[in-house]
Formats: sequence, structure tokens, C-alpha cells
Amino acid sequence: MAWFETWFDTPYYHILYKNRDFAEAENFISLLVKDLEIPQQSTIIDLACGKGRHSVFLNKLGYKVLGLDLSKESIFHNKQFENPTLKFEVHDMRNEILPNVSKEKVDGVFNLFTSFGYFENDRDDQKVFQSVNHVLKDCGYFVLDFLNEKWVKNTLVEADTVEKEGIVFHIKKRIENQHIIKDINFKDKGKDFHFFEKVKLHTLEDIEKYAVENGFERVKIYGDYLLGKFELESSPRCINVFKKRETENGINKKLRQ
Repeated sequence: MAWFETWFDTPYYHILYKNRDFAEAENFISLLVKDLEIPQQSTIIDLACGKGRHSVFLNKLGYKVLGLDLSKESIFHNKQFENPTLKFEVHDMRNEILPNVSKEKVDGVFNLFTSFGYFENDRDDQKVFQSVNHVLKDCGYFVLDFLNEKWVKNTLVEADTVEKEGIVFHIKKRIENQHIIKDINFKDKGKDFHFFEKVKLHTLEDIEKYAVENGFERVKIYGDYLLGKFELESSPRCINVFKKRETENGINKKLRQ
């Protein structure tokens, strides 16, 4: 099994990342939907939703939300938050989003906080864009919030130690074959554990190529969670906003200006 098919379903993943900055995430999402002028009651898919924090917040802002994730444990956890305008389903982002999952075309698909670049095969990365294109309305938004490859290489911290809930996580990072690899070692209840994360360091050009080949045009790019200007060498994030080109007889056309 791929690393993301096991690690995300363990309790240790959620322990390690439990103190993520919710205020920063909610402020980012508020700024994003305001800047993109997405009307309330629009339907948004939170693709790779994890434990659902972004889905729940988007729903509180007045959007109809479908949270999708490969992790059965995460979706089981998220079911407690469901209501008539907030649903969660298990789904592999590489697969076409079928009518029994999303009943209608949607206004936006958000893939947030580095939930892309997990796959070894470039064809699988292409499939993500294809599945998003399939479910989006014409001129709908696809937001892909990813690492800035240049910034990662410029600021890499090779070793760190983090303690959470009495567990000491020893973390080492390295860049190998255009992937950033994070090795995570720890001991719990007398047993040694090792997991890793591996994310492909897609360049800005890589991501745009995938988008153009699959019916999208980039309309905005932000460099941080305050929607600051993207700077190739210094921005921590590469937050891409794509629009699906209009279709005619099933073929994408160039966006009208």
C-alpha cells in the first residue's frame, strides 16, 4: 500500500498534527471565498478533506459542501458533522467523481494544505485534474494549495523533535529525486514505529501544464495564506486558482476575457 493509504488512517498522524493553526486556516478560507466572490449557497467540494475542519467552516460560511477523502477513518469521524448541506464520502481523488457521490456539477473544488503530489506516477496527477474537470461547472474554480518548490529547497530543516501527548516524534527531512521525504520515528507503549511522507515537488510550470492539458486556465496565484503576492524564491505557498474553460460539445474552449 502507498504511504498515504496507511499513515493517514493511524491515530498517530492525527496526534502529530493535532495543533495545526485553525485560526489561520479559517482566515485563509474567509479571504479566499471573498476574493473569488463565490456566492453563498454555492456548492464546493473539499477534496482530500481529512478530519473535515475546512469543510465544516465552509459550511458555516453558508456553502453547500461535500468533503471527500481516501481515509475511511477520517470520513467515519466526519459523519458526526453532517447536515442537509454538508456531506462526507470516501473517495480517491484520482477517480472520476460519480453521480452517486456528487449529484450535480459544482461551483468550486478546493484541494487545500498540500493534499496533492502524493503519487509516484505523473499519470495519477493528471487524473486528479481530469476528475475535477469532470465535476466542475463551466468557469468553476479549482483551488490547488501547494508547496512552493523553491521555498522548500531554500528553507529545509533536516531534523526536528516534537512531543505530542507524551510521544516524542523524531522527524528527518530530505530532498531526493524531486520529492521531499519526511521520515517519522517514535516509540509508543514499548513499540518502535516508523512512517514517512513523500510529496513530489511540482514546479509552477508542472502544475500549469497539468491544468492547461485538462481544460483549465490559471487566473490567480497567491504566495501565502493572507493572499499575498506570489514570489518564486520567497513565498511559502503556491496557491493556484484555476478556472474551468467553457465547454462546447464536450470540448473546452478558451476562457472569454
